Amino acid sequence: MTAGSTLPIRLPPWLRRSLPPVSAVKTHSTLGTYNLNTVCESALCPNRSECYSRKTATFMILGDICTRSCGFCAIKAGKGLPVETDEPDRVAFAARELGLKYVVVTSVARDDLQDEGAGHFAQTIRAIRREIADVQIEVLTPDFHARRELIQAVVDAGPEVFNHNIETVSRLQKSVRPQASMERSLEVLRMIKELSPVMVTKSGIMLGLGETDEEVIEAAAALRAVQCDILTIGQYLPPSREHLPLKNYIEPAHFKNLADKIRPLGFKEVFAGPYVRSSYHAGEVFEHSAKSEPI
Repeated sequence: MTAGSTLPIRLPPWLRRSLPPVSAVKTHSTLGTYNLNTVCESALCPNRSECYSRKTATFMILGDICTRSCGFCAIKAGKGLPVETDEPDRVAFAARELGLKYVVVTSVARDDLQDEGAGHFAQTIRAIRREIADVQIEVLTPDFHARRELIQAVVDAGPEVFNHNIETVSRLQKSVRPQASMERSLEVLRMIKELSPVMVTKSGIMLGLGETDEEVIEAAAALRAVQCDILTIGQYLPPSREHLPLKNYIEPAHFKNLADKIRPLGFKEVFAGPYVRSSYHAGEVFEHSAKSEPI
């Protein structure tokens, strides 16, 4: 990682956006009432005002301190916090209060726990189903070191979508996420399909770290080789000068052209654009993927 790199002072026009007209007070209030973390806040997501105004958020369980330190991520790294046994119920109550019918749950990496947090994911999925009828659930998990029994625990809880991001192309893996690997992430996605062929799998890639189009297409092909169904592609934005430096901004037309080249590989959906993130418009992406209609 190159610390202290010079960041572009001004965002390009396509990355400047006004705040949504609808208030996000309800979402903030509900999250505060149930003392919940979101990846929206912890990862400094640029879409959080828009999503909060739509009364939606990506719940982040198992604390806000990650046991891994990735070069791109704003989430604090360090010793994991004690697991809060009532957190699955609090997530479920908040999702119900917000009126969510599509719920996205992620977590920090918890390499310090015996089951790396897989059991907590399963409990959260089941708690949400108890509180909300006809809910659809997407999980975005760490790699669990590709341990079959841990992936099985989450699969058995029955989320509609199991998401695990590769984040970048093969060549850049070590600098972007030094405690993970492309091979292990692909094995996670392969294993999910082996355990449940009907479960929808999803992964994501960031652009702007110095990758080439050919490398992105190669990564997409590797994802299709393990039957990944949905791919999200977005713009990397460094959270600070201490994070991996931004190499370039990708224009919207380039995102579209790249997605058009990747779709023929067989994905049910490729959702690409400057502001696309793993859980951005996740419900709509899942709905379109079920119909195999491009967004």
